[in-house]
Amino acid sequence: MVEYSEGSDFIKLREEIRIFVAERDWDQFHTPKNLSIALCVEAAELLEHFQWLQTGGKSELNEERLEQIRHEMADVLVYLIRLADKLDVDLAAAVVEKMTINRAKYPADRVRGDARKYSEYKKE
Repeated sequence: MVEYSEGSDFIKLREEIRIFVAERDWDQFHTPKNLSIALCVEAAELLEHFQWLQTGGKSELNEERLEQIRHEMADVLVYLIRLADKLDVDLAAAVVEKMTINRAKYPADRVRGDARKYSEYKKE
């Protein structure tokens, strides 16, 4: 397992976002509720680029679509980092914590190559 603390990349991004927000006096609008909604909207905009594709694999995406997807991914990350900032969540630590939980739910020797939800596996 990899050891993480709040990564310097996240800290730099958080600071860049804080500056951007402060320059526009938008902190007043950035409640956890509003940020959660904005995050979901941006995630839906990301999803829209894959709608109606056969598989949604990279081979189906041209350069223009890949650029749009990259920008939507950035929007999702910006709102996620902003939400974590407002709630004092260390995202890197949260990921490590969640991966520990997921390892217990999805032991590699039991679930390899099987995409079912953990609750669908037989209890042994």
